[in-house]
Amino acid sequence: MQQAFVLPLEDSFVIRGDVHTTAGPGEKQPVLIFCHGFKGFKDWGSFPYVADTLAAKNMTVICFNFSANGVGASLTEFDELEKFGINTYARELADLHVLMRAILDRELPLAEHFDTEHIFVMGHSKGGGDSVLFGADHPAIKGIITWNGIANVNLFDENVRQEVKENGIAYMINGRTGQKMPITPEVIEDVDQNAEAYDLVKKVSQLDKPLLIVQGEKDFGRLVQGAKRLKEAYPKARLHWIGEADHVMNTRHPFTGTSAELEEAIEVTAQFVLQNTQP
Repeated sequence: MQQAFVLPLEDSFVIRGDVHTTAGPGEKQPVLIFCHGFKGFKDWGSFPYVADTLAAKNMTVICFNFSANGVGASLTEFDELEKFGINTYARELADLHVLMRAILDRELPLAEHFDTEHIFVMGHSKGGGDSVLFGADHPAIKGIITWNGIANVNLFDENVRQEVKENGIAYMINGRTGQKMPITPEVIEDVDQNAEAYDLVKKVSQLDKPLLIVQGEKDFGRLVQGAKRLKEAYPKARLHWIGEADHVMNTRHPFTGTSAELEEAIEVTAQFVLQNTQP
């Protein structure tokens, strides 16, 4: 079962999402919040399949689009690039707080199935960074999961930074669509001015809750090395390597089918959630 929701924010910003569950009448399940990454969206490729498959493993999954991810009502097209250009970690963390309030206040569809004593947050790529930053500090989050997650919030090389400095805007090419994705000074300033607060390695080192790091060995080198650094910073974390997995677990957009690597990631994630839900 899947039901969509919309949470209106200021101006024209909204959080669009879906609740996925297989819970029966009167049944409550642990809640898993799923965060997409940079140039990502909730309906990208395998993500709806991931949500449905995890929901079939006795948890309720909430997927959503960050309010400034650049994807509007179409749900699949980057048709709000002006919002993408001002999307900061601060805004994404604010989105997560709004979403969490809606979960705890049971304002979302199918809320009767939410076991709000057991809420987990997971994210892919940059969304893994959001999950760590949000999950580490929010008392309602019982565990954190990253899939090929970042260990450094600075995604912008010196060329991008210099272009922003000189022109007031820079553009990063979307390799899939060919679109020029804008980056404004607001985005760079958010990263630089909050360097300590957004220090993912430091944040992980101070964790007092379960952390699962799922990392493909064929992913980008900086992410592979980043996973090792996160594990070193928090030895209690579980680092699960997937030998042949690339950045998107060997799947593509549009989704053409699952892979052994994706199924492994789903299975280890389900085990983590259910193990940490036991009384």
